[in-house]
Amino acid sequence: MKVIDRFLNYVAFDTQSKSDVEQYPSTLKQLDLLKFLNKELEALNIDSSIDEYGYLIGRIPSNIEKQVPKLALIAHVDTSPDASGKDVKARIVPHYDGGKIILNEESNIVLNPEIFPSLENNIGHDLVVTDGTTLLGADDKLGVAEIMTIAEYIFHNPNFKHGEIVLLFTPDEEVGNGTKFIDMKTLNADFGYTLDGGTVGEIAYENFNAASARVHINGKSVHPGSAKNKMLHSVNVAYEFDQLVPSKKRPQFTENYEGFNHLIQIKGNVEKSVIDYIIRNHDRELFESQKEEFISACEKINKKYGDKTCILEIKDSYFNMNEILKDYQYVLDIAITATKEEGVEPIIEPIRGGTDGARLTYLGLPCPNIGTGGYNYHGPFEYASIQEMNKAVEIIKRIVTKTTEL
Repeated sequence: MKVIDRFLNYVAFDTQSKSDVEQYPSTLKQLDLLKFLNKELEALNIDSSIDEYGYLIGRIPSNIEKQVPKLALIAHVDTSPDASGKDVKARIVPHYDGGKIILNEESNIVLNPEIFPSLENNIGHDLVVTDGTTLLGADDKLGVAEIMTIAEYIFHNPNFKHGEIVLLFTPDEEVGNGTKFIDMKTLNADFGYTLDGGTVGEIAYENFNAASARVHINGKSVHPGSAKNKMLHSVNVAYEFDQLVPSKKRPQFTENYEGFNHLIQIKGNVEKSVIDYIIRNHDRELFESQKEEFISACEKINKKYGDKTCILEIKDSYFNMNEILKDYQYVLDIAITATKEEGVEPIIEPIRGGTDGARLTYLGLPCPNIGTGGYNYHGPFEYASIQEMNKAVEIIKRIVTKTTEL
């Protein structure tokens, strides 16, 4: 089966994850795709199973005599809570001509190269787009489709030499819990790659240090008819708190190595409000400094309105994997060489986000991230290049081969 056909099959599954829930996976519908993948692996005679947390692990035994490192290929099945992943209506735009792509004429939703200049690099490609009402699911069903295509290739080509390969499909990556319960002994690999990047040829070994911040604002509710000098409206104070966090560090004003504080949502009424943020920075010292700015803002609110008006919770999520991967240059060199041999110039740049690979790296599995051919993730302007999907599969084949040379 072609990688594009697999991808279109997988985006039909609604696998949107959900934050702030106790169960794991956060949404049971993710298991529908995981079970489907498990059946596909079984049809390829690959030993696989889904554990109680939804981790699907498949294992392809080595077909060479010498002992080489065990290679893990990793992707996540969930899609972002930021946009709907239900009833995805994907369509192919053949031989893209460089112009505007009308996604939804009725709602005037247009994929415009003036706004999304990455399209200029995809002229002549066959592009997969949405109808403008949902995300596409390229993050990370492209990675899933490419790994499954490799698995099928190995099944049909027994003369293709490889060491032991571990396939890992995770839930809940988009809500920061993709590896929360992973059993590293069961995974049992030496190094790996997450297929969770963008442009094909992208090789990322740096990601954000990440934390979440939840701000509780306690107000005082009084009948508005007699509220003068008595009411403290928690929503107003919540907005005041947000103004105390440096506005220049909002995502829309940052790029490259610049960190950001992103306000996810504000919920509240007169008496109580809750504000959720994510905090990101590649530099550990600057990351810690950003968290201090939140602490300072909370202290100012309490000084102005009284103790416990503001209650702040900050939790670290993951850290920059470069702090570990700098000692595993050979893992990066394999990906760089494989990419060059496929005629693609490697793109070495930091991820302005995070992947399962970051946490896995800190858990002992060196795991950089490589591109899959998708763009504009987490929204209706998401698209993917079929040519880049195919090239990503060929790069992975070369990575597998190069692992046998270690």
